[in-house]
Amino acid sequence: MKIGELATATETAIETIRFYEREGLLPAPARTQGNFRVYETRHLERLQFIRYCRGLDMSLDEVRVLLRFKDEPEDDCGDVNALLDEHIGHVSRRIKELKSLERELKDLRQRCGVARSADQCGILSGLAEAAQEPTAAPKVRGHLKSIHGH
Repeated sequence: MKIGELATATETAIETIRFYEREGLLPAPARTQGNFRVYETRHLERLQFIRYCRGLDMSLDEVRVLLRFKDEPEDDCGDVNALLDEHIGHVSRRIKELKSLERELKDLRQRCGVARSADQCGILSGLAEAAQEPTAAPKVRGHLKSIHGH
């Protein structure tokens, strides 16, 4: 199959497929005489595996480790267990951070119960006050990094 067909079959952007190839997560496919990539079932299955792991919020490095074990099926999977235990811990920490963020946002939301002029908005006032606190900015950046940076 061509790259467009693989992209459609796995709901993956073509550029993402090429990125996974450059990163060594997806083996380079054979090429036609016209230099088109030709993917096989093994590429489809591997890409589906990668996508599922990424859907579980695993990093590319974690996926890389898992693929290494998949490629060496006779190896002991103790390191796979450890990797997953570590990832579970990471997810648990993120959940705590997100719950804290939710509480902060709900507290902030309660500062403005009805629509009024922006200069009287409790939410905007609360944000301005919090922004003046020395520890507020890193806390917010930490939340955003947790949410978007992985």
